[in-house]
Amino acid sequence: MSTETAPPLLYSYRRCPYAMRARLAMLQARRPFHAFEIVMRDKPAALLALSPKGTVPVLRLADGTVLEESWDIMRWALESPDPDGWWSRAQSDDNRFLLSTNDGDFKRYLDRYKYPERYADDEPPRETARANAVATLLTPLESRLQRQRYLGGPVPCATDLALFPFVRQFAAVEPDWFASQPLPALQAWL
Repeated sequence: MSTETAPPLLYSYRRCPYAMRARLAMLQARRPFHAFEIVMRDKPAALLALSPKGTVPVLRLADGTVLEESWDIMRWALESPDPDGWWSRAQSDDNRFLLSTNDGDFKRYLDRYKYPERYADDEPPRETARANAVATLLTPLESRLQRQRYLGGPVPCATDLALFPFVRQFAAVEPDWFASQPLPALQAWL
């Protein structure tokens, strides 16, 4: 198989929510690709040559183009063609705000909730990080999902794919606690 027709190579890590969203988009778009699962403590030289920052996901296209951000990979996979509107429905201001909130404040609180031992003593306690995560993203998601089944409306969109791995990760920290929260629409969405 020539390099011009070879499927793209996706460097990934199975537990990384950014890599998960990239894989979900590639699969949803039915884009063939080769996945290379890395070991975070032993990053391959080929990955570091493509992306010196050394994070995943990284997608190398057949023409040599390198995409280093999960949302860029999602765009490449879903945007053209987009017969089912997965990409186009994700472009509303509301969906862009949700993505920004997820990748910003929510991810920061999620990390401090899931891995409190990694952060300095001056960080808020784990329970505060959990409460902040709920207030920042999960409560607004609940409100939105009470009005519509998915973030894309009656059918899912790229924003659903993008947020799912992070909300799933949050829910898995304390599954019984999460299940007891007044978030029925979010729990059904998840």
